[in-house]
Amino acid sequence: MLISIENAIIHTISADNQGKLTCQLSPKPLSQSQALDDTLEELHRIYTSKAGKGYGHFGIQGDDGEANVEFKNALQAMLSEQQDFTAFSAKAGKLLEQELGKYDFAQGGFLLLATYSHMACDYLFVALLSAKPSLTIGSDLELAHNEHLDLNNLQLAARIDLTEWQRVADSNKYISFVKGRAGRKVADFFLDFMGCSEGSNAKAQSKALLEVVEKSLTQQEMDQDQSQQVRELVFNYCSEQLDAGAPVQLDVLSEQLSETGLQDFSSYADSAEIALEQEFHADKAQLRQLKKFSGTGGGVSISFEGMHLGQRVIYNAEADTLTIHGVPPNLKDQLKRRGQ
Repeated sequence: MLISIENAIIHTISADNQGKLTCQLSPKPLSQSQALDDTLEELHRIYTSKAGKGYGHFGIQGDDGEANVEFKNALQAMLSEQQDFTAFSAKAGKLLEQELGKYDFAQGGFLLLATYSHMACDYLFVALLSAKPSLTIGSDLELAHNEHLDLNNLQLAARIDLTEWQRVADSNKYISFVKGRAGRKVADFFLDFMGCSEGSNAKAQSKALLEVVEKSLTQQEMDQDQSQQVRELVFNYCSEQLDAGAPVQLDVLSEQLSETGLQDFSSYADSAEIALEQEFHADKAQLRQLKKFSGTGGGVSISFEGMHLGQRVIYNAEADTLTIHGVPPNLKDQLKRRGQ
């Protein structure tokens, strides 16, 4: 197994006769089963691989005028064994019900809470899952309608690194959450019921990392091949950390970069007057800039591997031109068909 499950429970969010969303509480945790193992392992995999997650921490009463500390207090009570998992989940369900009452939601779903461990870290996973209609074939070989949990469409979910929360008092990134296609606004109500405030910004930190990389390459006057090797190493290390759901650690990255000839990267990052944290989660979209150049405008889209700049692709800043040597075969075929 990828994870070790301690407890899991599902509460139902549905509309009453007046159309108000209410939380129907389950009286006990889910029984240990292969179905539970498979479901949580799949959710763990899907969540970990989600791109563009946000990171935050429990807010302090008074932050922005409305930080809710009830979820945090209930979680602390569970961890200190003052109440059990079922009682904690019931409190969480009612807090979500109260938060949903502030919005005009048309449908509910299933509130899943689970505690599990993975790679020596303990987590609390919280998700509002939806059901998806589907067809099945019964024992009488007739088609029948049913519903199943739509795990792949995971839009409202958060994971609390309980280990980091308890060990690192000033951490601002022990809660991660799915931002959604339209940004954090999609999940505002979901984070508010937990009292979560956004902290470390993965996109901003990754952008700062790229800036430090380029400035350090310029300062140490590395040639094109060495520079490309550095960018590849930074991309690979950050991608591996991202895929594992782990943060980028500047001291570890600096040690690896020293093998390429780029010395004292961590120290340079400290003195570069760029707000780069010693430990942060990476953003995949920003990391791609280490390997590729891309841009769109005026009906033209261009993308190419960074290693080709200065060789197959020549940029002339004064003339504002980009010269490509060796046109891709499929593009060449299209151009020939047009007679260009």
